[in-house]
Amino acid sequence: MIKPSESIFTPDDVNKMLDSLLREAAPWWNEFYSDREKGIPFFVNAPDENLVQHFDNGTLFAGRVLELGCGPGRNAIYMAQKGCEVDAVDLSQEALNWAKERAASLEVEVQFQCANIFDLTFTPNSYDLIYDSGCLHHIAPHRRISYKDMIRQSLKPGGYFGLTCFVYGEHGAQITDWDVYRLRSLKGGLGYTEQKLRMLFHDFEVVELRPMVRKEQPNPLFGESFLWAALFQKR
Repeated sequence: MIKPSESIFTPDDVNKMLDSLLREAAPWWNEFYSDREKGIPFFVNAPDENLVQHFDNGTLFAGRVLELGCGPGRNAIYMAQKGCEVDAVDLSQEALNWAKERAASLEVEVQFQCANIFDLTFTPNSYDLIYDSGCLHHIAPHRRISYKDMIRQSLKPGGYFGLTCFVYGEHGAQITDWDVYRLRSLKGGLGYTEQKLRMLFHDFEVVELRPMVRKEQPNPLFGESFLWAALFQKR
């Protein structure tokens, strides 16, 4: 018998089919965040060094912000402390529980939402900044087009998109986009070359694209050299 749910008529149907080949993300991330004592670098409660740099030098400013894959909230909280109106989204309720505890302890207001970013609809031209610290390298290749379209459509003219993601050859999986589907896995997160990032965001102005500066912990800033630190501007 033909299953109507397995018929392909639209691009969304193709995306759902390809999603089904990969691990369901939310349960894995809830388990990942359930142990807060693990020695995970980004579990520290410190904002990204590149994000702080751009606020300190005046490139970024208080405005309306969307953070994609906010995790335990360290960057969302920092941006709220800088006077931003912050919407922060993550798949993991465990991560958001931790983020809400951190925000409450600092008396900071952030609008946290537990959701898959591809299930949400954002108002066009509504954000001054969209920030992604570690979400992109966990997004399957077939979702990149809608990911970039969502960012471009949601940013105000002249708005900024900030990104940190795995450096190919340093930390991220060294596999091709096609290999993701052959292996049915992102192998812990895909590594990106500088060329691939420039190609992906070719219709944005590149403000900065460099390796992140490593910060020995404890430190008021977070930084790991196996991550890219990028800032793009909507043309």
